[in-house]
Amino acid sequence: MEDYLGMEERDMKSNRIHFMGVPIDALTCDQTVALILERIEKGLPTQHMAINPGKIIRMMEDPEIRDIVRNCEVISTDGVGVYWFSKVLGEPIPERVTGIDLMDSLLGACANKGLKPYFLGAKQDVLERAVAFYQKKYPKLCFAGYRNGYFSADEEQQIAEDIGNSGASMLFVAISSPKKEQFLGRWRHVIDIPYVMGVGGSFDVVSGKVKRAPAWMQKIGLEWSYRWMQEPKRMARRNLVDTPKFVALALVSKVTGLEVPQ
Repeated sequence: MEDYLGMEERDMKSNRIHFMGVPIDALTCDQTVALILERIEKGLPTQHMAINPGKIIRMMEDPEIRDIVRNCEVISTDGVGVYWFSKVLGEPIPERVTGIDLMDSLLGACANKGLKPYFLGAKQDVLERAVAFYQKKYPKLCFAGYRNGYFSADEEQQIAEDIGNSGASMLFVAISSPKKEQFLGRWRHVIDIPYVMGVGGSFDVVSGKVKRAPAWMQKIGLEWSYRWMQEPKRMARRNLVDTPKFVALALVSKVTGLEVPQ
């Protein structure tokens, strides 16, 4: 098993780059789905992390977040800023792997392969609409369970145990950062299911609470502006604070080689 795992890790690292000191798998969405399904079939525990400018800033500031990200087995680029600057910094990433698109593809795979997902996050009504949406889209899909994202620290262990005992193959967590990363970092060993992934505001989109940007805006990297128009307060820090700070850091990195601390 150790020899096999070592070989698998070497194969994976062949697609891995380092962006400002952050490991990222330079894969397309289809390649990422294939990698995740292969890891599940081979019994390799997998936590997925999506990297965007805000996550880079959090890693700069918080050693706990740095450790959580670097311990993830699959790390994709969601944020358009990271995608653009990967070319500037000489480590080009083939395409953005957005959380909602990756989640959708994986849920389709669950339906086809008889795997069971678990949804954690959002308000109860949004959560239920998101579950109903996917049950309608993929009639063969069977959920292992779901729970809203409003709970206290004292409830975390029981929630983790419930998920671990649910029979789920995949866990999708729609809780804001850094609470999402901290929850998974603390309780991943208790949850102990094949695949876990944070999906940001994806439940809001599939439930109909928030509309996704038109395809043309997604294609040219303006999806963030459409989301900002719908949720100005929620997106204010990301767009007015994190993004300018990230751009400044990326430009400094281009000149000086600045990286996220180890």
